[in-house]
Amino acid sequence: MSVFFSIYQEILYRPLLNALILLTEFVPGHDVGLAIILLTIFVRLLLFPFTHHSLLTQRKLKELEPQINQIRFQNKDKLELQSKKIMELYEAHGVRPLFGCLTLFVQLPVLIALYHVFWKGLWSKESGLYYSFISIPESIQPNFLGVLNLADPSLLLAFLAGLSQFFQMKLATPTLPPKGASFKEEMNRAFAIQSLYIFPFLIFFISFRLPSALALYWTASNIFATLHEALVRTRARASV
Repeated sequence: MSVFFSIYQEILYRPLLNALILLTEFVPGHDVGLAIILLTIFVRLLLFPFTHHSLLTQRKLKELEPQINQIRFQNKDKLELQSKKIMELYEAHGVRPLFGCLTLFVQLPVLIALYHVFWKGLWSKESGLYYSFISIPESIQPNFLGVLNLADPSLLLAFLAGLSQFFQMKLATPTLPPKGASFKEEMNRAFAIQSLYIFPFLIFFISFRLPSALALYWTASNIFATLHEALVRTRARASV
């Protein structure tokens, strides 16, 4: 076992797995679906400062886009001066794009660990994964609300995962970039279209082929992200 995998398992995977088992013990009816939703919300709240800063940075960059494009046009043959003026613009408005990217890297390992827990760990019988104060369950009842078996694929939950992803992307990108004359502008437009329409379909396709616990996690996570984005947009409009 590599050092990096050991660190990942001890710092992220095992704590999240044990937290899920513990939540399952206390939620009504020992419903693992409710435990998944609660754990997803809890982790999202822990990551809230990072995700919130990323959203604010993205919104500020969007607002500064016309000025950035003007600087690039006026200094298209002076790349060094162009970079300097853009950095000055960022500083004047308190924008730190690099820090916004770093917050995404902080979130990624946690989200991967959650994905791993809901895909494989939840049904694992490996005793070494559980803490001493956690009783190893003989079996986990995978039913959500007594109806959906989260150990099997679910068309309904896969559809909800894809639909919630679409609305989350739609809110984050309310308008598609206009058709541009340059190759870069066309690439940005193509990427926006793919993100809005193709990515939700991929989420649906993947969810329908894996345990529906993953689809439930994606749905809960997307709803939280959508509400967070709506809150940021509402506050931004109120401050204008």
